[in-house]
Amino acid sequence: MSGTPEVRPPVVTPVRVIIGLCLVAPFVAMLWVGSYAKTGPGFIGIPFFYWYQMLWVLISTALTMLAYQLWQRDQRSRTSGKGGDAR
Repeated sequence: MSGTPEVRPPVVTPVRVIIGLCLVAPFVAMLWVGSYAKTGPGFIGIPFFYWYQMLWVLISTALTMLAYQLWQRDQRSRTSGKGGDAR
């Protein structure tokens, strides 16, 4: 056999589904324009349209960080479970 590693199909686990949902949620929220295309309720004088989008910037950051942490944990558990070198 050649020295190329064996290519296996991706594994769908509950953690990976959560990672996917964390990454897709901001896109769905911003593409659903009808849910935030209004001026009220205002927040400290800022129309809803603007503060809702700025809130999603913070939410997206938190969800991306969560997805990254879950991905790292998933990769560590996969490499340590095989007895390989987890460097």
